[in-house]
Amino acid sequence: MADPGIPDPLLREAVAAIDAGDVAALDRLLVEHPELVRARADCGEGYFHRPYLLGFVAENPIRNGMLPRNIAEVARTIVEAARRQGVQSFREQIDSALGLVCSGRVARECGVQSELIDVLCDAGADPDAGLAPALAHRELAAAEHLLARGARMTLLAAVCTGRDAEVERLANAAGAAERQAALAGAALHGRARSLSTLIDLGVEVSAYAPAGFHPHGTALHHAVASGSLDAVQRLVAAGADLERQDRVYHGTPLDWAVHLDRGEIAEYLRRQGGDRGPR
Repeated sequence: MADPGIPDPLLREAVAAIDAGDVAALDRLLVEHPELVRARADCGEGYFHRPYLLGFVAENPIRNGMLPRNIAEVARTIVEAARRQGVQSFREQIDSALGLVCSGRVARECGVQSELIDVLCDAGADPDAGLAPALAHRELAAAEHLLARGARMTLLAAVCTGRDAEVERLANAAGAAERQAALAGAALHGRARSLSTLIDLGVEVSAYAPAGFHPHGTALHHAVASGSLDAVQRLVAAGADLERQDRVYHGTPLDWAVHLDRGEIAEYLRRQGGDRGPR
C-alpha cells in the first residue's frame, strides 16, 4: 500500500515516530498532544479506513514492508498514553490492532508478532478478536499464540489448525453457519480430512465463503489456493461447482489454478470438465 497520505501533521509526525521506532519522540508527542490517542487519521480505505494511531503498529496494510525491532515497546507507549487519558475507545482500539497484527505477514516476518500480541492482550484485548483474522490469512503461528492466550477453541480454529479430534467433537454440536464457515477454513488451509467430516454433515459445498473469510470465493476456489490436490478432489467428488466464478475477478477454480500456477490441480480440474478457463 502507498503512503496513506495522513493530512493531520501531528498524526503524520506520530506515525513517522512509530515507523522509526523512536519511543522518545512518540512519548513526547503523546504528552504534549494527548488528543493523538483519541484521534482517527482521515485516510485509508476498507478495513484500514480512518485508523487510530495504534493501528499503525501492525504494518497492515503494508506501507513500508518492515517494522522496527522495538515495535512492542512503541505499542506499549501508545497503550499507556491511552490509559492515562481514559480513552473511551480504548477497547475498540486494542481489539482492532490485535486483528491487524494477527492477520498481517510483516509482523511475523519481522519476528515481532508474538510480542505485539502479548502487549495488546496484556492491555485487555480479547484474544478472540484476533483469531478469525489470523486463520483467514493463514497466520497459524499467531492463531496458536492466541489460543495459548485464552482464545476460544472454535470449530473453525480446530479445522484450520489441524486438530482432527477436536473437529469431530465440535462439528457434531455446531450449527449450520458455523459448519459452513469451517468448510471455508478447511478449504483455505487444505484440510482434506476436515472437509470430508463437514461434507458428511451436509454443508453446501458450492457456497461462497462467509464474511470475513474471503467471501468472494467458494470452498473450491480456496482449496485451489491452498495447493492441496487432496482437498480439491474431496470437494469435486462432493459435487462442488466447477464453473462458479469468484465475485471479484470472475474466475473459475480452474482459472485460479492457472493463475496461481497450480499445475497438477489445473490438470485435474480440466479432466473433471472445468475446461472453460483461463479468463
